Amino acid sequence: MNLPPADQMPPAKPKITPDERRRRTADQLTTIRLRMAIGRELDDRGVTTPAGIGAALGLPPAEAASLLNRKQWREGDVALLEAAAARLGVQVPSSVGDD
Repeated sequence: MNLPPADQMPPAKPKITPDERRRRTADQLTTIRLRMAIGRELDDRGVTTPAGIGAALGLPPAEAASLLNRKQWREGDVALLEAAAARLGVQVPSSVGDD
């Protein structure tokens, strides 16, 4: 098997630091808690349509649905979900061991 010369190889993907990995893991857990709490609140209010969810969260329907359903971690999701939870008046308990 022939490999391309080193000057034609794509750059290596930078590894994230252990601190960054811990921060992302904490963000992912917070995101899950927020999505569950927001989903429960919307269900309790009987809000099920994309338009209704968007109106309740103060976002366009497609953006609201994406925020609540996406599986991949994205920078800034925690802040958006915290704002949505505050708008709904939802309190999310922190887990044991959180600082």
